[in-house]
Amino acid sequence: MKTFSISALAVLIAAGWTPTPIQAAGCLKGATVGAVAGHYAGHHGVLGAGAGCVIGHHEATKHAREQAEQQQGAKTDGQSAGAAKQ
Repeated sequence: MKTFSISALAVLIAAGWTPTPIQAAGCLKGATVGAVAGHYAGHHGVLGAGAGCVIGHHEATKHAREQAEQQQGAKTDGQSAGAAKQ
């Protein structure tokens, strides 16, 4: 439990002390899951938090890109349907 508390504190400190705004989409959730998994996989909560942050951010970015592509596709379909009616 002590390792989890230290890793959670490290994530919060790192997130609060960055000099520029960061895109933390998915990072905090991934870091939390990674810290817990790392803790139970051999007391490597800090390593798990770091890896979880990277993976969580990657998945969130991928999800946002897929949503943007779907919205772009819906706009393109709507415009071509409107042009076909004219």
